[in-house]
Amino acid sequence: MDWGNVTGEELVDALREVEWSTPPRPLAEFVQRFSTPKNASKWRSRLKCNAYYYRTNYYILVCFVNACCFARNPLALLAVLLASIALASLNDSFALSLSERLTRAIRKLSPPLAAKLRPPQQRTGVRGRPLRGAVYICGQDRRVALFLLLFLSAWLNYVSRAYVTFAIAFTSSVLLVVVHATFRSPNLKARLNSYREEFRAVWRGYSDAP
Repeated sequence: MDWGNVTGEELVDALREVEWSTPPRPLAEFVQRFSTPKNASKWRSRLKCNAYYYRTNYYILVCFVNACCFARNPLALLAVLLASIALASLNDSFALSLSERLTRAIRKLSPPLAAKLRPPQQRTGVRGRPLRGAVYICGQDRRVALFLLLFLSAWLNYVSRAYVTFAIAFTSSVLLVVVHATFRSPNLKARLNSYREEFRAVWRGYSDAP
């Protein structure tokens, strides 16, 4: 896969559709082989390649930095947790898995309420992903669920008066991700993984075709 030809929109779509349960790359691999990109084109290509290949590591890094900053502030820590769930819910498979687990938990407490939280009927493809239309979390459009999660997170930050610290922690963690993605040299495993994911995407397209 030529990452230089991959647009930002295509990268976002790939991150949205990839399986969320992919384990993080080993720490020894994550912190070795750094070099400076030769030019702007190489930098953009490396940034997109590493963002996709180390996506789970970067997500954990952002969550860890923010959690450490608010270890002594329970409300702010809860706000970080909600924001992390909202961020992860941008991924289709995570959103569907979260919806299924929440619905199961609610069904044990109130079967009638769980029945009301069922999403509308949709045509599904591989792993139960909808072929067309929106992704639902507990019967609500994902966009609505994300808005509620982010609104509650922002409100908790405001109540705990940690919004400035939250902004600094989040910005710092994102900068760490950008710095690592900039200087981490793409290795052979990343390239092979890219080709494998490209094949899977094509195969999924054939499988999902009516």
